[in-house]
Amino acid sequence: MLEGLNQCLDHIERRLDQEVDVAELARIAATSEYHLRRLFSALAGMPLSAYIRRRRLTVAGAAVLSGHEPLLDVAVRYGYGSGEAFARAFRALHGVGPGEARRTGAALVSQPRLSFRLVVEGNSSMRYRVVDRPDFTVVGPKARVPLIHLGPNQAIIDFVRGIEPGLVARLTELSDQDPRGIVAVCDDLDPSRAEGTELDYYHGVITSADAPEGASVLAVPAGMWAVFTTSGPMPEAMQTLWRDAFTQWFPSNPYRSRPGPEILRAGMAPDGKGVEAELWLPVEPERG
Repeated sequence: MLEGLNQCLDHIERRLDQEVDVAELARIAATSEYHLRRLFSALAGMPLSAYIRRRRLTVAGAAVLSGHEPLLDVAVRYGYGSGEAFARAFRALHGVGPGEARRTGAALVSQPRLSFRLVVEGNSSMRYRVVDRPDFTVVGPKARVPLIHLGPNQAIIDFVRGIEPGLVARLTELSDQDPRGIVAVCDDLDPSRAEGTELDYYHGVITSADAPEGASVLAVPAGMWAVFTTSGPMPEAMQTLWRDAFTQWFPSNPYRSRPGPEILRAGMAPDGKGVEAELWLPVEPERG
């Protein structure tokens, strides 16, 4: 998998002044577009589209400073339809417009070329199982919230605090399938997985019963799921578990992510000092 990702990086470098087709990158990596975007974001710490844009603007910066061609020609060569669009993107990365950079020789920001390497630590292991599930239904209140990679998500905290306690009690009684009890479900995430992009968040249960008043319904088709377990402080334990699933488990196992919701069930640990959690991720076998 890592070899395929590095071949994708080579392909991007050869096409910084051309269109980069994500479908072609997925073919090179021998995986799906969906999994490629998610795995790249987890490993690189930025969306694939952001990396391509930053690399283009890095090499465009060198062209701007060289002064060998008009700024509009540089803009068009690197995929911008107008000088204004190029100037906005250039300033967003470099903190200065291309014209000013050329006049003053300003210091610019450089996005280094990435490469992925396997680091063998051997001092930890992940607990997981893979299960096939028939279709099921998530029932519970729903909100549109921003994606936060590290630290508390205040939008989710405020949303959950605002749910009427009686509704939570009624939902808990309706739970009749694994994972049992109240679950946190994230769906309709932006493919980039960029910080601040929005997602649908459900605070509910998996049930065969009808939805009570005040609850939304999410129908989930049948499929395969990787189920990871962890324990530790909240929310660091869950955020670390998600990160490790994509940076350690997927590159080392013959599965890839597929579209679908992510499901988290968390409860207080027996010692009362943290949480015990299960993370359910939709997966499918990698095709050789």
